[in-house]
Amino acid sequence: MDNKKRVFVTREILPEGLAILKKKFDVDLWTDYAPPSKDTIIEHIKEADAILTMLSDKIDSEVIEAAPKLKVISQLAVGYDNIDLNAAKKRGIYVTNTPDALTDASADFSFALMLAITRRVVEADKYVRAGKWKVAWHPTMMLGAPLHGTTLGIIGAGRIGQAMAKRGRGFDMKILYYNRSPKPDFEKECGAQRVDLDRLLKESDFVSLHVPLNEQTLGMINAEKIGLMKKTAYLISNARGPVIDEKALYEALKNKKIAGAALDVFCKEPIKKNNPLLELDNIVVAPHISSANTTTRAKMSVMTAEDITAVLMGKEPKNIVVKGSF
Repeated sequence: MDNKKRVFVTREILPEGLAILKKKFDVDLWTDYAPPSKDTIIEHIKEADAILTMLSDKIDSEVIEAAPKLKVISQLAVGYDNIDLNAAKKRGIYVTNTPDALTDASADFSFALMLAITRRVVEADKYVRAGKWKVAWHPTMMLGAPLHGTTLGIIGAGRIGQAMAKRGRGFDMKILYYNRSPKPDFEKECGAQRVDLDRLLKESDFVSLHVPLNEQTLGMINAEKIGLMKKTAYLISNARGPVIDEKALYEALKNKKIAGAALDVFCKEPIKKNNPLLELDNIVVAPHISSANTTTRAKMSVMTAEDITAVLMGKEPKNIVVKGSF
């Protein structure tokens, strides 16, 4: 009889992580590119000792209760708003995530979004491919906005927010930040100034979101807050889609109340083709790929696999969100 513990992996992760799991456990791997449905997850988790999850997997109390042997939920992400933490805690199930692994990749992509929207990179690419480039050079061709010497407002000064600020300093940007608690070391390192949210929105040329999704941040960037921003300002986000009121953002962009936006996250993912945001020229969009480089995703895969291995071998995992019991 096979006494190996069973691990359900809800998407094909990079081979470095899979190899770790396959050495010790029976791995039930969902190989479809699209995510498994909730019913499918429930079916596969019934005999599982561990589950390796993604942000798009809804791991609620019903799913958790369907898995009597479950010891650990290991999330391939920093965020975990898709997991019912209270239900896991009641069952003594560990919940882990992948902090630090994607800090630099996410900050790099935030900055890439900022450059793309201000220097009209996506628009320029389409312009050339469409055969519209008829004059070699002109003083007014594809004019964009400057980054150097402007003000960058960071909302949420965690690991990624601070990493974003460091990149901004490389462009001699003034750094303002809004955070629940002060960050003295960050202030010293980046010359960052902690201000209230309204002041940050009023004074920043670029507003970059780096907050988790919770009751306090849900819809925090609404019509009122967007209305405080400069008409020349840009909104950047690879945080969580529901942090922004998309209808309010659409109206602001359509009516040129702000200069533009660049988003890697949306309220509903994948974004629907008929989402009105996609009709606008002053927004750059991406399909939630901020951590998508090979090194980062490999590291994330290894972290999740190692945390699962630790728990199933009766050891404490490294990256604890909810502490379980053996």
